[in-house]
Amino acid sequence: MSVDFDVIVIGAGPGGEAAVSRLAEGGLRVALVERELIGGECAYWACIPSKTLLRPPEARAEAAGAAGLERPDLDWSDLREYRDYMIRHLDDSAQVEGYREQGVTVVKGVARLVGRNPWRIEVNGQRLSAEHIVVATGSDALRPPIDGLDQVEVWTNREATTLREIPQRAVMVGGSAVGVELGQFLARMGTRVTIVQRGPRLLDREEPRLSELVAERLGKDGVDLRLGRQATAAHRDGDHTVVELDDGTRVDTDVIILGTGRRPRTDDLGLDTVGVETDDRGALGVDEYCRATEDGLWALGDVTGIAMFTHVALYQARVVADTILGRSRRTDYTAVPRVVFAQPEIAAVGLTAAQARDQDLCLATSELDIAASLARPWTYETDPLGTLGLLADRDRRLLVGAWAVAPLAGEWIHQAALAIRAQIPIDTLLDGIAQFPTYSEAYLKAIERLGL
Repeated sequence: MSVDFDVIVIGAGPGGEAAVSRLAEGGLRVALVERELIGGECAYWACIPSKTLLRPPEARAEAAGAAGLERPDLDWSDLREYRDYMIRHLDDSAQVEGYREQGVTVVKGVARLVGRNPWRIEVNGQRLSAEHIVVATGSDALRPPIDGLDQVEVWTNREATTLREIPQRAVMVGGSAVGVELGQFLARMGTRVTIVQRGPRLLDREEPRLSELVAERLGKDGVDLRLGRQATAAHRDGDHTVVELDDGTRVDTDVIILGTGRRPRTDDLGLDTVGVETDDRGALGVDEYCRATEDGLWALGDVTGIAMFTHVALYQARVVADTILGRSRRTDYTAVPRVVFAQPEIAAVGLTAAQARDQDLCLATSELDIAASLARPWTYETDPLGTLGLLADRDRRLLVGAWAVAPLAGEWIHQAALAIRAQIPIDTLLDGIAQFPTYSEAYLKAIERLGL
């Protein structure tokens, strides 16, 4: 039986787009199915708008800390207009046309698997077939079980990153990267922000010391942190919302913003009709090649549930496309960087100390006060701060983890990422020559403090 395409990619987020471009460049007949906008969550409601919004308050704070500068004004209408430009005014017509010019068939609609051998999907009443299907449908924001949540104003990342007006009060439910980034942004825009975090600390998958430094920074920005607390109920009271917490306290707010995680988007794919199962989170399991089945079903990005980062989706897209094109390669998730674009930036890579202990590693750790150790922070700002932490395996003399809370940490964390991924020996790192004056010099001093 002939097929309509070599590959059908379902979902046009960054991962799906990267796969489509690579496969089309490889000479395959490719179709791209997208139910919303080409570019996906990242381009319109997450990474791009959030980082666009975060930059002006960050620059204003940096200017206030630089010698000889006054704190500049911030024009919300101009920032909002530039944000709208960056998200293409929620219009993907140019992207659709661009793919069609490349010979890619673009279909707008919800795709559902209806058969295999060959793979077949149905979208808008039309049936398409292909030798390979790549599922890149992303994820949806989770809604926590809070009584009355459907009766009050609630924002997910979508409403928060496309907001038109700055609220006077906001309750962030969740102290993850979303909570930290949006919480600091709104606080610096004049919103009275409360973050309610179920766990005992923010960013609770990272090192406790990192969480402590982040909490201190947010406290200085006026954010009210309610750690170890859960929102149990919400209701309207006149012109505002009341959020009730499990300790009996209540917080008045204008909007509740959810930062409680995401769930892989697989519910409407029809996987069960073709004999493909998902796990209890709804994630589509894949092997080291990102194959969901041996006969041509692939998956990448958030839908796999492996690591919900855009950069991981882009990496998996390269693996999928190259393997389909005959250049087989395996995934390796060692040293995936994790960055929170707060001010200062928060970055981490590799193992935490708890994870290293779980692996029975003989661990060496160090923590460096960057401002007390380097010249660069003092040229960067008049009241500098910054901390770098390193973790190493004593037996193998290799870095296994790193974290930083410091200016531009999201850029220079990649030196640690490369060292961990490539297993560069400590002795080689100690023999390195870093540019003076830079934040990167911190690595040599922190490595020396490991005592290896």
